[in-house]
Amino acid sequence: MTTKTTHLSAEPGKQEIVITREFDAPRELVFKVLTDPKLVPQWWGPECLSTYVDKMDVRPGGQWRFIHRDAEGNEYGFHGVYHEVLAPERIIDTFEFEGLPETGHVTLETMKLEELPGGRTRLTTQSVYQSVADRDGTLQSGMEDGVSETYDRLAELMKKM
Repeated sequence: MTTKTTHLSAEPGKQEIVITREFDAPRELVFKVLTDPKLVPQWWGPECLSTYVDKMDVRPGGQWRFIHRDAEGNEYGFHGVYHEVLAPERIIDTFEFEGLPETGHVTLETMKLEELPGGRTRLTTQSVYQSVADRDGTLQSGMEDGVSETYDRLAELMKKM
């Protein structure tokens, strides 16, 4: 049975968001799809945008940068640095949206992949923001819908593999 529910929790006054989703796929496959620059454009972000991987060096100290393009050709960049890559269990990296008027809105993300019975995987991402205001701004941006759609696309891609 496919779990189509992405659970997001954000406690008032805290600087973090925790997102949990279970996938009908083994942990090794989930890790591969999360870290393969050839596969990322097939699932990362909303379907109405195309995604281009500018760089993705999945190792401690390696950098990543993804660009969304809309139908009008507008681009939206995201980038970060990998701090820890422990296949297939955990990735710690930073995340920054380049479209904010001022820089410095860096988020520290810890992504854990837990093996579940029946070849399933629980993905839990903890995003820690520099302030509650940054966290709240992200929540108000519609990120919850974007994350749900992204994880739905990730699940669909893994079904085909």
